[in-house]
Amino acid sequence: MTLIDLDRVPEPGPAAGLRPPPRRYRHAGLLLAAVLLITLGGAAPGAAVRWRYLGLAGPMDVVEMPLRLAGGNAYTASSRGIARELTAWRLDPEPERLWTSAVPIGAEYEVGSGLFGGVTIQQAADSVLVSEGYTTTAMDVATGRIRWTMTNSLTLLDSGGTGVVVERVFRPGTEYDQASGDPGALYFSATGVPHTEPPLRTEVRGVDLVTGKTLWTAAPGGSVTVDPVPGTPAAVLITSSQRLTLLAGATGETLAEAALPERDGSGPSSGAVAGQVALVGYETAGVQAGYDVRTLRRLWEHRVPRTPGEIPVCLGVICSGPLREQSVLDPATGEPVWPVTAEIDLEMRAGAVLETQTHTDVPVRLADPLTGRTVADLTGWDMVVAQAPGSSPGEALVLRRDHDAGRSLFGVVLPGHAEVRVLGAAETASAECAADERHVVCRDEHGLGVWAYRI
Repeated sequence: MTLIDLDRVPEPGPAAGLRPPPRRYRHAGLLLAAVLLITLGGAAPGAAVRWRYLGLAGPMDVVEMPLRLAGGNAYTASSRGIARELTAWRLDPEPERLWTSAVPIGAEYEVGSGLFGGVTIQQAADSVLVSEGYTTTAMDVATGRIRWTMTNSLTLLDSGGTGVVVERVFRPGTEYDQASGDPGALYFSATGVPHTEPPLRTEVRGVDLVTGKTLWTAAPGGSVTVDPVPGTPAAVLITSSQRLTLLAGATGETLAEAALPERDGSGPSSGAVAGQVALVGYETAGVQAGYDVRTLRRLWEHRVPRTPGEIPVCLGVICSGPLREQSVLDPATGEPVWPVTAEIDLEMRAGAVLETQTHTDVPVRLADPLTGRTVADLTGWDMVVAQAPGSSPGEALVLRRDHDAGRSLFGVVLPGHAEVRVLGAAETASAECAADERHVVCRDEHGLGVWAYRI
């Protein structure tokens, strides 16, 4: 969960069903399962798992961008003078280069600035969307031909055909002199320029992902937060200091609206979406409220104690309190349902709450969101394999661990299952791997090693 401050507070920068187990096992099978459970850190063998090596993609030049998967393809990038070159790789039936294309970026960026590491790649229908910093480019997924470019970041909606961009309009002369170091509240434009006053208005635009044309525009006053609403039909939630507004993603039509009252003489200062709950924060009053994200009916409201300390990472999970003292809240009531007493970050994955160590990202376990009961013990696994941006919290969770010299072992947890299924071993020691619902891809000095799995 990310909270983005509204106009009363300084705004931060740029922003299955269970498969029944076999009824009977031979004694040898039981013994093998026990050995694997001991040696693989809780992993269980899966008789229905298929794991095969598809081949090596490459060679490739030195790359700046972390490996990305989207729409069943892999993407890598490198620099050529002042240009970025993006390469698309087909993974099935064997790895193959599809195309290499120059990607335009904002004029303020320099090659080697490191900003390209923050690239986001998502596929929508037959377009691949490449976003870096404050620039978004749509490319034909089959050819790499550029369809359009805009100097703004874009959020993809669940419909796959529409995106949303946010443009904040400030009064001229309010740009902050960064050399001065003067204290005070700062408000950032869509391109990251700091201002000393809140925006006069905010324009929210729905964009057709094929043509790049604006489909609709909404202009709420002042500073707002804009969040995509999970599920269908596609929708956008706008949180201002006065109200919540739900818009249809395809047309911009207002679907629901709710006034936000003041608390202790102050209006709300932040807004966010966590699953099916819209969160509204009142920093001055120390209050947080939860609303149904589709109907905008208020579900609950409670006081948030002001406690010093590092703020934990909670993605898709509603939590409160500082690191090592946080509690997971019930989305329906806002009441604490289980405590987290270690330095742990939380994220909804595989239909449960994934706990990872804050400073190492080592996975600990999957927990039931409402009780905290352990769903799957992840002890012994070294890392969670990165998945594509926009992946559903209900998708399978892929894990990796060192197996022996130059080899890695991969496993997966399916939503609704209480064990790690071993996928297989791979001839790679690379820590840079990515996964989707059918592939695991790892990059090393030789290129991209590609494995396919099916369960």
